[in-house]
Amino acid sequence: MSNAKAVTDASFASDVLGSEKTILVDFWAEWCGPCRAVAPILDQISAEHGDKIEIVKLNVDDNPETAMKYQITSIPALKVYKGGEVVKTIIGAKPKAALEADLADFI
Repeated sequence: MSNAKAVTDASFASDVLGSEKTILVDFWAEWCGPCRAVAPILDQISAEHGDKIEIVKLNVDDNPETAMKYQITSIPALKVYKGGEVVKTIIGAKPKAALEADLADFI
């Protein structure tokens, strides 16, 4: 599976909102094929740009509270948080080049 750190409803505020780093949260679920397809791409981006952006995962089935709060209605949903605020939202699986283009401001 992915190397990304898992965050939960309980840890979201401290791990994501309270972080001084730029954080990309991958909202995903076990049964979601596109989520599984995007996971290795996110691992590559994390390996190459981990000094600038931290990538974490939140399983929407196990953590419905956070998924509902951020109105996650389709997955994979990638949200970039900076200073506790959502600064970018990317919906759906994309190839690495497209994701890197979307994340250019952060990496």
